Amino acid sequence: MNGKVLIAYFTREGNNYVSGNIVNLPVGNTEVAAKMIQKITEADMFRIEAVKPYPEDYRECTEVAKKELRENARPELTHHVDNVESYNVIFLGYPNWWGTFPMPVFTFLESYDFSGKTIIPFCTHEGSGMGRSESDIKKLCTGAKVEKGLAIRGGSVKGAEKEISKWVEKNL
Repeated sequence: MNGKVLIAYFTREGNNYVSGNIVNLPVGNTEVAAKMIQKITEADMFRIEAVKPYPEDYRECTEVAKKELRENARPELTHHVDNVESYNVIFLGYPNWWGTFPMPVFTFLESYDFSGKTIIPFCTHEGSGMGRSESDIKKLCTGAKVEKGLAIRGGSVKGAEKEISKWVEKNL
């Protein structure tokens, strides 16, 4: 492994759309994947969280997320990585919301200089894959090397350990 690794991720527990239904998730799908990566890499973890939480109701949440995207919002984050310069590799996790990552991830990426670092994206989705998220990362983090991401269907994330493990080992 080349240098220190950080897993930065945004996740949403509670009411979520999974396999065509609204279900209540005690742990968000992206966090499930992030913990699998952490088990393999023993990397530090950082949860990206907005100061203003998203609505519990799934439909309300999607409306807020759509409005933030339309307005190109940059929600304030609850905390920051103190020593981002000490990391060489960042696994970046998020759900695919409206074809890209949630706006707090934009805030996170714009808060640091990732020049010379490797960003390895992974996302959970319900059919839309990586969307345009990889190109959005490349636009925001021009000095970083952005690897090919892994898209994991949210409804099957709990059984994706083998797939995640193969992908992590290929990237490190």
